[in-house]
Amino acid sequence: MSVHIVEIPHRDLFVRLFGPNAYVVGGHVRDLLMGRVSKDFDILIAGLPLEEIAERLRLHGRLDLVGRSFGVVKFTTSEGVESPITYDVALPRTDYVSDSKTRDHRGFVVRADPSLPVTADLERRDFTINSMAMRISDGELIDPLGGAQDIQRRLIRITNPATFTDDPLRVVRLARFASTLSFAVDPGLYEMCKEVDLIGLSVERIADEMTKMILRSPRPGVGFQQLLKVGALKQLFPELYAMALCIQDAVFHPEADEYGHHTVFHHTLLVMDQAQRLSDLFDLDAPRRMVMGLSALLHDVAKPQTTAWEYKHGRLCLTSAKHDVLGAQMAEQFLKRFRVFSYEGIDVQQLVCSIVRAHLRPLELWANRDSVTKKAFARLATDVDGETDLLVLFDQADRAGRREELIEKLDDIAAWLMATFREYKISRETLRPVVHGRDLLEIGFLPGPEMGRVLKELHGMQIDGVFETREQGVELARGVSLRLFGREVC
Repeated sequence: MSVHIVEIPHRDLFVRLFGPNAYVVGGHVRDLLMGRVSKDFDILIAGLPLEEIAERLRLHGRLDLVGRSFGVVKFTTSEGVESPITYDVALPRTDYVSDSKTRDHRGFVVRADPSLPVTADLERRDFTINSMAMRISDGELIDPLGGAQDIQRRLIRITNPATFTDDPLRVVRLARFASTLSFAVDPGLYEMCKEVDLIGLSVERIADEMTKMILRSPRPGVGFQQLLKVGALKQLFPELYAMALCIQDAVFHPEADEYGHHTVFHHTLLVMDQAQRLSDLFDLDAPRRMVMGLSALLHDVAKPQTTAWEYKHGRLCLTSAKHDVLGAQMAEQFLKRFRVFSYEGIDVQQLVCSIVRAHLRPLELWANRDSVTKKAFARLATDVDGETDLLVLFDQADRAGRREELIEKLDDIAAWLMATFREYKISRETLRPVVHGRDLLEIGFLPGPEMGRVLKELHGMQIDGVFETREQGVELARGVSLRLFGREVC
C-alpha cells in the first residue's frame, strides 16, 4: 500500500465532514506524484447521497448545483484562506454513450451512484495517469490501472481501449498531455486515434485544449506534432495540416523533421517552442503568452497558398511572396472559427493578426539599420498597437526556429531593435492620437466619415513626426481637409 500526504487547502474540513469517504482524484493525484503544484481540486465522496453531501458542505461555503443531475456540485469556500477556492465534488460515476437527452457535454449518459466502488469511477477515465485516487484522511493511493508506474515511465496509456474513443476529445487531450507533461505516447494509440471522427467536437472544447497546450507546455510544438500523428490536425485544423505538406527552401530553412523533410509545419513547431522559451525568460503574462503562441502557430499559415518555384540568387528557390498579408487574413478566420477574441483584457485576435502581418518587418529594419528612420519604427509600432517588445521577441523566435536548441538570451538583432524603440521613445502611450474628434468639432468640422479620414491622416502625420502637440495638429487640420476633399472644413 502506497501512502502520501494529501495537500489540499481544506483537507481538515473534508476529513471532518466525510472521514474516510473523501478522496482527491484525477489530475491532482497525478501532479502530486510528479511533484508538481496543482490547482485541480476534484473530490470524490463515496457512500453518501448527493443531497447529504450538499447539506454538509452548505454550512461552510457556497454551492452551485448546476451539475447535480450528473452527480456533481461545485463547492466554493474561503474558510482559512485569503481567496475563495472552488472544488468539484462528485459521487462515484459510470457513463456510457447514448442518444438520450440526459447526456452530458461529451454526449455521455452519466450514472452517479454512492454505492459504486471508487475503482469503478477511476475505470471510466481517459488515461491511467489520470485514473488514480487518494484518500484524504490517510493518503492511501488507489491505483487499479498502474498510473503511478506510467508516471515513472513517463508514458501515456489509455484506461480502457473499449471505451476510449467514446469521447473524441480524448484524442486531443492525449496530445495536450504529451506536451504539458513531456510524456511519450503508447505507440499502439496512433492507429486507434486515426479512426476517431472528431468533426462533431465543439469549437469551445477544442479551443480550451489548444489554450492549455499553449499556456502550460514547456514545448507546445510537441503537442501539435502529436495532433498530426494522431490524425487530429487533418480533421480539425486543415490549414495547419496543409503546412505539414508544404516544403520550404532547404537553404533558407535548413531545419528538417525526423524524416528529413523541410516542411513549413516543422519550422512552425520549432518557432512555437522558441516563443514559449522567450515567454518564460521574459516572464510574460498569460494573454501575451497566448499571443506569442498563436502568432507562432499561424505566422506562416499562408505559405501553402503562396509557395512557388522562382529563379533567384542564381538558382531555383522556393519562395512565399505575400504570405504575411494573406496569413493575417487566414489567422483572423482561424481565430474567429475557434472563438479566440480577448483574453484577460488583451485583444488577442487583433494582436496576433497584427504580428502575423508584420512579422517580416523587424528583420527588414535590421537589414537597413544604417539608413532606417524613426518614421519606420513608429509606423511598425503603430501597426502592432505599441506592443513592440512582443513583436521583437516573436521575431527572434521566428529566426531561431531553424534549430532545436532553445534560446538562452536576446540576440544582437533583438537587443538592437528594443534599444532603438526605446531610444526613439516609441511606446503605446506616445503613439496615442493627440487630436480627437471633439477638437475638430470645435473648429467647425461636422461628424461623419470625412472627419474620420482627417483624424486618421492627422494621426499618421503625428506618427511621422510632423507635429507633436494637440494644438499643432488642430492647426494643420484645415489644410489636411483641403488636400483630401478640396475644402478646409468638412
